[in-house]
Amino acid sequence: MQIRRSFGVLLHPTSFPGRWGIGALGLEAERFLDWLAQAGARWWQVLPLGPTSYGDSPYQSFSAFAGNPYLIDPERLFAQGWLEEEAPPNYPPDFVDYGQLYQTRWPLLRRAFAGFEARASRSEREALAAFVQAERAWLEDYALFMALKNRFGGRPWNQWSPELRDREPAALAKAREELAYEVALHEWVQWQFYTEWGRIKAYAEARGIQIIGDMPIFVAFDSADVWAHPEYFYLDESGQPTVVAGVPPDYFSETGQLWGNPLYRWEVMEADGFSWWVARIRQALKQAHLVRIDHFRGFEAYWEIPFGRPDAVEGRWVKAPGEKLFQAVRQALGDAPIIAEDLGVITPEVEALRDAFGFPGMKILQFAFSDESNPFLPHHYPEHGHVVVYSGTHDNDTTLGWFRTAPESERAFMRAYLARQGIRCLSEYEAAGALIELAFQSRAKLAVVPLQDVLGLGPEARMNYPGRLGGNWAWRYREGDLEPGLAQSLRALAKAHQRL
Repeated sequence: MQIRRSFGVLLHPTSFPGRWGIGALGLEAERFLDWLAQAGARWWQVLPLGPTSYGDSPYQSFSAFAGNPYLIDPERLFAQGWLEEEAPPNYPPDFVDYGQLYQTRWPLLRRAFAGFEARASRSEREALAAFVQAERAWLEDYALFMALKNRFGGRPWNQWSPELRDREPAALAKAREELAYEVALHEWVQWQFYTEWGRIKAYAEARGIQIIGDMPIFVAFDSADVWAHPEYFYLDESGQPTVVAGVPPDYFSETGQLWGNPLYRWEVMEADGFSWWVARIRQALKQAHLVRIDHFRGFEAYWEIPFGRPDAVEGRWVKAPGEKLFQAVRQALGDAPIIAEDLGVITPEVEALRDAFGFPGMKILQFAFSDESNPFLPHHYPEHGHVVVYSGTHDNDTTLGWFRTAPESERAFMRAYLARQGIRCLSEYEAAGALIELAFQSRAKLAVVPLQDVLGLGPEARMNYPGRLGGNWAWRYREGDLEPGLAQSLRALAKAHQRL
């Protein structure tokens, strides 16, 4: 996969402003894309778009295939005539209150579905039916999973009645009949999400902007994926995981990161030609033009932690069949446009897997300023520039926040390095702009910067603290933040470094 020299902005749709408590795929999304086009950006990077579960993380979703209902724009539901116009609740303007959102958004979607049932046109009903049929391979299980989850008070699937936990055919057929309305609700919600996302994707394309999606390597235990395909995961007879995913101690945490996702039984997946993975990547490429796969190193070897451990210190590396998997993907989908998130404990074997399939890796500038040998420094990037450089990602502090807390030795090294590149950084408030300029100046074909760094914001705008429960994923920018002058400054910088 070849990428021309260009740049993009990282912003999850939940961070759009607006009246409805969370960013949505409506007018504010269009305004953001208009601003990106004015800035000369060619890419918009998002986080995973799935329906979030406990903890609100987009990396822990009820489905690897479904879309997030919270991103559906209520204003469009009003315009369709399925919902009487109403004033939004008193949501906070600059962060997402997920507890309040859970209590208010689903009742609104249920009212809208009732309005659709009562007033939809024949063509609208036919469009819904066509979507349900086209997406049946994943949607049938997902819609029933969500309906059953509601019936069982939100409990994980392995705490449902044994016949439904174990997917006995007669029990599933009975549940589909009894919960037909609830199943239809979730099918309709997914139709709405994919209709709106398709419209926004086309809006971006019309402005010369492509979308970078994000795919977690692992799926949530409490998901339709694990419930529908338990044979693909290490589970005991009661459905409980026997081993779970994470990473050993690293830059982010002294005790590692205990993610808790069930681990794949790769030999079972290999036996059917990795069909689930092929379907998953195909679905991701419907949502985006280029897909970043999180924790790429897990396709070469992954950190296996016995279930029930308090942290990720105790574990072992286990080999994974990454080469066979991506050969199957290539056979089915051609040269899939994938970015390898190759951060963390990277070995020559991981690099060989990445390079064998031509996937660009990632470089993070906030990690770069230890000494001259640091591989994240731009002068170490390969001559061909087949990498993606970031000032920071959703897991980092904003560059202003990072600079304030970095050791003085790193700050001094950074200033000296920037000065050699002709970039000024005399105060902490110039740090974000300096790293953006360094990213644009580098030989990396693609430079991506979080909107928080473009706006020069501090730690109050951080998206995620890895390993911390609660208080993540909530930041939203405010109306008026996307000033035309800021777009012109980005455009001038991109022009100066041949990224237009």
